[in-house]
Amino acid sequence: MIELEDDGLPPLDPNFAEQFRRDDRRPPCQLYLVSPLDVTGGFADRLRSALDAGPVAAFQFRVKDVDQHEAARLAEPLQRICADADVAFIVNDSVGLAKRLGADGVHLGQDDGDARDARAALGPTTQIGVTCHASRHLAMEAGEAGADYVAFGAFYPTTTKATEHRPEPVLLSWWSALFEIPCVAIGGITPDNAAPLIAAGADFLAVSNGVWGGDEVAAVRAFNALMAR
Repeated sequence: MIELEDDGLPPLDPNFAEQFRRDDRRPPCQLYLVSPLDVTGGFADRLRSALDAGPVAAFQFRVKDVDQHEAARLAEPLQRICADADVAFIVNDSVGLAKRLGADGVHLGQDDGDARDARAALGPTTQIGVTCHASRHLAMEAGEAGADYVAFGAFYPTTTKATEHRPEPVLLSWWSALFEIPCVAIGGITPDNAAPLIAAGADFLAVSNGVWGGDEVAAVRAFNALMAR
């Protein structure tokens, strides 16, 4: 048996992942890009190149240690690029910035507020995602609070942020088999290690350094080739 977080729930049987088959009514896995912390310099051109390289469902704007005015200044040209490419523009952590920008969505960590409050502030059509680490309990709570997607991870070692939780892919299988709300896999994902997460039922792969740490065009193409299998 595989132990996840201490949810008060029975452990998951690892054979569940082996037996999992994706529901044909569920859309195929899609790519969800997360920005590097530094989006200055030539990053706008890199984003445009990445979005031109293949299908991308969403782009998360994630910067730290800047005030909202500076964050908005940095976000606006990237938001325009996403709009032109018909890619959802998601703001990390800040409901206030998401509202200011009229963003397509906001991604909330466990310390960033409740999905219900975000919904009240941003309206019924804004996409709200919630980080749930390796916890089935947190994911179910997020779904009950009206989240549009839940994010699990980090599945692999990552330098993008400090992580304490390391779920197994079976968590994605369990969620996808029981709930319609999409699940996002995050954490150290590259074209070389993504296949088990896709097979386990991830609806989205959230990728940062796996794209921006090298040739973004080649990486986007490689991810999409995997998801098309």
